[in-house]
Amino acid sequence: MASAPSIASGDHAEYMRFALSLAKNSPPKPTNFCVGAVLVNAANNTILSTGYTLELPGNTHAEQCCFAKFAAEHGLPEDRVGEIIPEGTVLYTTMEPCGKRSVGNMPCVDRILWTREAANGGIRTVYLGVREPETFVGENVGRAKLEANGIQCVHISGFEEDILEVATAGHKNVG
Repeated sequence: MASAPSIASGDHAEYMRFALSLAKNSPPKPTNFCVGAVLVNAANNTILSTGYTLELPGNTHAEQCCFAKFAAEHGLPEDRVGEIIPEGTVLYTTMEPCGKRSVGNMPCVDRILWTREAANGGIRTVYLGVREPETFVGENVGRAKLEANGIQCVHISGFEEDILEVATAGHKNVG
């Protein structure tokens, strides 16, 4: 994968730092959080795909872009991405995956759950930097829904301030 850094296996902080660098590519808007995501085959420490908010056309979230790009690379529609995700694949995302969307696309939690329908068990662990603020859809139940479906959610601490600064770019009133 082009421009992906070399990160030591299990270096969760460095993977979160990389996801944060991706989030900085998101165009700041008052109606979105700028989020970055990295899909990693933890078994062999390979970055499979990356994504950031609004990277692809439409009101796309980082996780959605990550999955859509990986599926497209294999000639599949996004809803079949679980078929090609290797066993042991994990997801790093700067913000808790959304449990509901205010407009348009399917929630990112449901996209993660799609991967569980494949024979390899799909994504079993999500590493996240911060909880989603209640700005757009009220209380986010993303983490609770993932955990209720057997997906481990691990908070990578130490990035909260930087993640929220990037995520909320474009939210502040000017003047």
